[in-house]
Amino acid sequence: MIASEPAVSAGLGTVAGSEAGGGLVADVRRIAVLRANALGDYLMAVPALDALKRAYPEAQLTLLATPWHAAFLTGRPGPVDDVVALPPITGVSTYESGRSAPDVLYDELRERRFDLAVQIHGGGRYSNPFVRRLGARVTAGLRAPGAESLDRWLPYTHYHHDTLRFLQVAALVGGVGSGVSGGLEPRVEVTGGDRDELARVLGRTPQGLVAVHPGATDPRRRWPVERFAEAADRTGRPVVVTGTRAEEDLVTGVVAAMRRPAIPVVGTLGLGGLAALFERCDLLIANDTGPRHLAAAVGTPTVAVYWCGNLINAGPLSRAAHRPLISWTTACPACGADGVDPAAERCPHVESWVRDVTVDMVAEQADDLLHGTPGES
Repeated sequence: MIASEPAVSAGLGTVAGSEAGGGLVADVRRIAVLRANALGDYLMAVPALDALKRAYPEAQLTLLATPWHAAFLTGRPGPVDDVVALPPITGVSTYESGRSAPDVLYDELRERRFDLAVQIHGGGRYSNPFVRRLGARVTAGLRAPGAESLDRWLPYTHYHHDTLRFLQVAALVGGVGSGVSGGLEPRVEVTGGDRDELARVLGRTPQGLVAVHPGATDPRRRWPVERFAEAADRTGRPVVVTGTRAEEDLVTGVVAAMRRPAIPVVGTLGLGGLAALFERCDLLIANDTGPRHLAAAVGTPTVAVYWCGNLINAGPLSRAAHRPLISWTTACPACGADGVDPAAERCPHVESWVRDVTVDMVAEQADDLLHGTPGES
């Protein structure tokens, strides 16, 4: 199926029951949370991290993650107090095979004397053994069939929104979300350092700016560049087109296809600077990708093109400011291979699965968000 930046340890299927307990764990001073993957994956976990922090406000919450998390989160207000950047570990912090965690890493993590270790990373084939070796008094998380159990666990099933999945894990140890108005959609605070970075790189940005992000890790999730260009032109606004260095061709393709001038921003901003740029925008038009989550997290309305299966797992949970346009393609456009069964072997083709979303569909939602009355849909 078309994965949306999946947790590398994700399993498939369901289990018949669990050892799920509930309620607060006594005398928790140090919490470890494993979530060591991409930007969108982290942002969908933020409501669960907030719930854990509310449940244990005096505890130190350590995120076990990757170097980019450390760079982005260090000094940033939020539920994470500190980050341990893990080395490449198969199924935990990298897709590469043959990467084992060094014993010294386990020694260093056990020295932190975690009272609670929470796995919101995936199905647990690799991540649950890792979490169990941390030596925490209580472990909690997800479990796919065949994975090791934790002290408190929930079954990992594929078609389940990650934010809701992780909030349920937090509830296993007494963490409760704060509801639609304050807890389902993640929030990220833009700092003065983020805004300074944006000013150094781009100077003063125009008023009424619309951002376009045509990239996505999986090419099957990419809407055609010429459609992004037409949708951007139809806003009638100044436009900035963003992407990583690996997405430079997509960015230049959108800019070249537009009738109006646009500002390309390719690999020149870190995540903090990108957050500040999105904060300055009135709208982001994008694919299903981490930057869409980032824009939403800083309060920017979004219109995004989603494959139907990915919408279930990673789409926005509210519609006042976020409008997903859904592709109902369920088989590979090139060979007809099934895309709905998560256990099916992936075919080799990389054609877009989201071409049935039209420019008119995107332009209508963009216009509504830019000119409609707040709260209307």
